[in-house]
Amino acid sequence: MATLSFSSLKPNTLFSSFLFPSKNISSRPIIYTLPHRNTPPLTFSAAKRPPAASATNSSSSVTVETVSPENDDNSTVFVIRARNRTGLLQVITRVFNILGLSVEKATVDFEEDYFVMTFFVTDSRGNKIDDQKSLESINKALIDAIDGDDDAALSVAPSDRGVVVRKPRLDFGERKGQAERMLGLMDVFLKNDPISLQKDILHHVEYTVARSRFSFDDFEAYQALAHSVRDRLIERWHDTLIHFKKEDPKRVYFLSLEFLMGRSLSNIVINLGIRDQFADALSQLGFDFEVLAEQEGDACLGNGGLARLSACQMDSLATLDYPAVGYGLRYQYGLFRQVIVDGFQHEQPDYWLNFGNPWEIERIHITYPVKFYGTVTDEFLNGEKCKVWVPGEMVEAVAYDNPIPGYGTRNTINLRLWAAKPSDQHDMESFNTGDYVDAVVNRQRAESISSILYPDDRSYQGKELRLKQQYFFVSASVQDIFRRFKDTHKKFDEFPEKVALQLNDTHPSLAIAEVMRVLLDEEHLSWHRAWDIICKIFSFTTHTVSPEGLEKIPVDLLGNLLPRHLQIIYDINFNFVEELKKMIGLDYDRLTRMSIVEEGAVKNIRMANLSVICSHTVNGVSRLHSELLRTKLFKDFYDLWPHKFQYKTNGVTQRRWIVVSNPSLCALISKWLGTEAWIRDIDLLIGLRDYATNAELHQEWKMVKKVNKIRLAEYIEAMSGLKVSLDAMFDVQTKRIHEYKRQLLNILGIIHRYDCIKNMDKNDRKKVVPRVCIIGGKAAPGYEIAKKVIKLCHAVAEKINNDNDIGDLLKLVFIPDYNVSVAEMVIPGADLSQHLSTAGHEASGTGSMKFLMNGCLLLATADGSTIEMVEEIGQDNVFLFGAKAHEVVALRKKGPTLKVPLQFSRVVRMIRDGHFGFEDYFKSLCDKIEGTSDYFLLGADFMSYLEAQAAADKAFVDEERWTKMSILSAAGSGRFSSDRTIQEYAENTWDIQPCRCPF
Repeated sequence: MATLSFSSLKPNTLFSSFLFPSKNISSRPIIYTLPHRNTPPLTFSAAKRPPAASATNSSSSVTVETVSPENDDNSTVFVIRARNRTGLLQVITRVFNILGLSVEKATVDFEEDYFVMTFFVTDSRGNKIDDQKSLESINKALIDAIDGDDDAALSVAPSDRGVVVRKPRLDFGERKGQAERMLGLMDVFLKNDPISLQKDILHHVEYTVARSRFSFDDFEAYQALAHSVRDRLIERWHDTLIHFKKEDPKRVYFLSLEFLMGRSLSNIVINLGIRDQFADALSQLGFDFEVLAEQEGDACLGNGGLARLSACQMDSLATLDYPAVGYGLRYQYGLFRQVIVDGFQHEQPDYWLNFGNPWEIERIHITYPVKFYGTVTDEFLNGEKCKVWVPGEMVEAVAYDNPIPGYGTRNTINLRLWAAKPSDQHDMESFNTGDYVDAVVNRQRAESISSILYPDDRSYQGKELRLKQQYFFVSASVQDIFRRFKDTHKKFDEFPEKVALQLNDTHPSLAIAEVMRVLLDEEHLSWHRAWDIICKIFSFTTHTVSPEGLEKIPVDLLGNLLPRHLQIIYDINFNFVEELKKMIGLDYDRLTRMSIVEEGAVKNIRMANLSVICSHTVNGVSRLHSELLRTKLFKDFYDLWPHKFQYKTNGVTQRRWIVVSNPSLCALISKWLGTEAWIRDIDLLIGLRDYATNAELHQEWKMVKKVNKIRLAEYIEAMSGLKVSLDAMFDVQTKRIHEYKRQLLNILGIIHRYDCIKNMDKNDRKKVVPRVCIIGGKAAPGYEIAKKVIKLCHAVAEKINNDNDIGDLLKLVFIPDYNVSVAEMVIPGADLSQHLSTAGHEASGTGSMKFLMNGCLLLATADGSTIEMVEEIGQDNVFLFGAKAHEVVALRKKGPTLKVPLQFSRVVRMIRDGHFGFEDYFKSLCDKIEGTSDYFLLGADFMSYLEAQAAADKAFVDEERWTKMSILSAAGSGRFSSDRTIQEYAENTWDIQPCRCPF
């Protein structure tokens, strides 16, 4: 018989919200350490004990029995029978400690694959526990904690094509020895006191980074810090997965081809509530937390608003305790690095994985085969004909998990990204025949699938790669979802009760055909049953506002790459059209518009139509966008199914865009609201309205803005060598460069301002409001007009910034390689933010929400979610201009008869005449905005734009008014949190409930 000692646990979890309620809220989430309890030795024996049966979890073979001890009237005995696994004793003792109970003694017996553990327990006063309700609560807590997580014991090996592999059984002697070793090596939850944190950091310096703990630089310190944080993140992640497995709630699976995560360190430590502890520990080691955080590179696995929205929504799903899994692609190269040479954009690969990614966990045991090409044959199964897809190529999808922590909760959900690897079977065939070159080529072809974000799809090869990416990520995700469901459920009638699939735009819409294929061909359900399931599990959010933006896939391409899926889509379309004929008759024009298959010179599959037909809910991302969907984009479908159409205005997470990016403002808001609860309940920000005219708040508010402007000015000087005045208005437009976003309108306005100042006398110049105009964004590699806008910006900046007559009255700065990390610096330092899209072209616009939260005033068109922002903060606090969405069509119809102001013609002429150089190069740019070519109405909106700029100047010189407007902007931003968006999705679309991890 062996005897081992074990100490009680000190969970480093945040209990303030549900175990230790308090009205006093500190500057950071509270970390509670439970009292240490001296726990007696644990005794092992080989004796058999009959299984307990008083409390049982049917899904995991866990039983808990409360019995009366024979010779001990002062303690209550809990007998627990559970399957052997690592850390089991740690979980059980943690439950007792959290509940304030003392373990007086304990024994462990073995029964085949099970531990039978007996615990003699007293309450906090050393008394026996007799209350039946308390005993039931303790039993339930033990069962909740013991049950295993989703991926425990799972191994899906490439060679086994998705077969689950379990660990081999051990004989009794081996089991006993293994148990003794596990319990002897059992560790506790990681502690967060300075000494423990410093030990962990130095441990990772030496053993993870492989540097001497006496000599390491900032980047190596960052790597060690990140791994120390990750260790604590994984603890919560495991607890959450275990809890989800036990509770078996309905889960939402969020499918998005893009996630623009940015940097993770600061966001994670704030959500975990350990930012200050790590900062103190690092300070004692001679390092600064902020400096180390700057060492992290951006994870740019997305292009713009849609991708960043996905990241915000994952944060909100975790914070609000919803059971969710995100799925996407692990691109080897993120969005390109933008390099500016002589004012021209050049694209370079983003080697974001060169130094590793400490936030991901490679799951080499979780792989799925993904098939391409081949043929479809008919076979008979149980007397019925079924389809069999014989692929021509196969690759493996390897899972990379990224834990996403919630704020103020223990819940940490999973973002699973897939990387493409070659099929081992094909590699071995090549090597066995001595064809090494062919093996290497196969590997490169497979890995190219997850290699680059947005391959150039102007060629057939580019279109094929893009389609491969979409199906690869969809197939792996669907296989993972089916595997998880089938682990605990046998009947597919329960599938809609446990699974909600969210399509983030049309990129993942092949999931519809893939789920149908699996149900029909692999699970052998009837078409009727499979179709019923499809229509209950999918919901679709579109971010498109024009028919031209809707995704289409050529039939020839889809049939070649995914022959079975094309058959299924044709069958879906045939059934739909036949039913449609019964409802609307032989209205061939409407039937043609609503068909999934688009006839023409090039036959296409309309992915948006497929998504609308097969989803139970179709979501717009702002009220105006929803109106456009109902009246224009999907009018035919809305007339048929009005109940399907909803809208949830997009939102962004205040944890990233205030707490992380603007800590000074975060502290100020918490001070004046008297609570940090707004970080989870952002509607509390409205309380700032009560202080909008308070002189003391005004002073502190202006000081926060000045500190942020200093930081931004220092970045501009370091980046460009240009010194800018802090007294100037920092006027910012940062977003993807596109004609409809009208950065060109901004530049034309800057040229007009420059021209006016240049022609003023000295006395009039004294009245000019100084401005620092900041533009940032990337142009798609093949988008020539957008690239010319970037070049024009640099040409104008070269002229203005070197004109001694202008001085500090006007500066123009282009920020290269704009990304999430740069945004976290630019947005807090902005005074004015411009959002200039032609009305009716911006689905939502989440960039404006980030600026609004930071007290930045908006100069904007009435487009996307701006209309709702005006409702929240009042029209007096926004500088609106330009035609409304319903006026745009009429203005375009006027064509050549539409008069443009002389000021507009003058600035365009200055560009044409070579005032800023490159006369020939900018000719096509000028042609785009004059006469009938001015599709985005720059000329029509120009005078209104100048008037809005004049109104902003007038407000800026009135410091008291400007500061009040700034405070009211932040106070009214609560509606634009992704927390609100996600809650609406959960309640109105996905039908899921919070599932809060209790430990």
